[in-house]
Amino acid sequence: MRLFDPRGRAFERKWEQTFGPGGPMDGYHYGAPVYDSGEAALDAYSSTVIATVNAVAPSVVRIHPISEDGRMGVGSGVVVSTDGLILTNSHVARGEACLEVVVSDGRVLMACPVGDDPYTDLALLRIDKPVTLPAAKLGDSKALRRGQLVVAIGNPLGFEATVTAGVVSAVGRSLRGETGRLIEDLIQTDAALNPGNSGGPLVSTRREVVGINTAVIAGAQNICFAVSSNTASFVMDELLKYGRVRRGFVGIAAQQVAIPRQLAVAAGLRQLTAAIIAGIEEGSPAALAGLREGDVIVGVDERRITGVDDLLRALDHDSIGRPLAFHVLRAGKRMTVTVTPTERLGR
Repeated sequence: MRLFDPRGRAFERKWEQTFGPGGPMDGYHYGAPVYDSGEAALDAYSSTVIATVNAVAPSVVRIHPISEDGRMGVGSGVVVSTDGLILTNSHVARGEACLEVVVSDGRVLMACPVGDDPYTDLALLRIDKPVTLPAAKLGDSKALRRGQLVVAIGNPLGFEATVTAGVVSAVGRSLRGETGRLIEDLIQTDAALNPGNSGGPLVSTRREVVGINTAVIAGAQNICFAVSSNTASFVMDELLKYGRVRRGFVGIAAQQVAIPRQLAVAAGLRQLTAAIIAGIEEGSPAALAGLREGDVIVGVDERRITGVDDLLRALDHDSIGRPLAFHVLRAGKRMTVTVTPTERLGR
């Protein structure tokens, strides 16, 4: 019996059996075991981050767009199918006909856009010749919780395959992008991002991509954003089918919000999250129909709305010109407002 092995599992097990709950000396403490629990926790954290990086990093690519003055920039992307589909940011792709992509094994390939969606700052590229590449899996961003560990992988300032780690600070955020467009359903994180991280993956410890890194707030510390993987999955499907995302426009800015359990029960709801209207454009379909800032959208027609990603799906191409029943909570009371979306036009 290795009682004095400072790190041995046998010692740890014997200690627990003797001094742990239900043991013969439960409640007595004749000194602490030599095993350093703080170091063990640190090792567990490190092991989790390392395993996450090892699983996803081979799918991360470096993207080189060409600026107007001829200089080559640096962005990131993530391979999402083994035949060479790459998700990145719209502001990384910049509408280029083709871009240079450096994959994890060092090969330099060319990729051309499948489609581009500036409204979510997402673009989908495809390698222009037959390839087989390691691909990452898109996870369910709706399952994210504040405080959850996440890892960002990318090429900030040209430093290849850089890894940062942090936590999910908030979900369902909205932010105006570089072009002034409102980007919705963002994940806020304190995992450090810098120019060049754009388009790279935000990864959960399940080794799934839960976001596409997109923005930082200049002058702020530890406030960074990623487009949620659920929105990215929706946009990718639309781009593959149509080459662009046709969507209904109602003229609202929304954020995910929690519904207190007591209110949910009183309103007959089976959900604890929804989308709250944070702003309404003057003269928009939402304004003309009578929706108000502060209304909490819990459903559209028969679709339950638990967050902004659900709302984006409800406002797909089939919604254009069709009256939709917006089920909302206003001042704690449930009501329905009929809104007819128009088509969102322009890039």
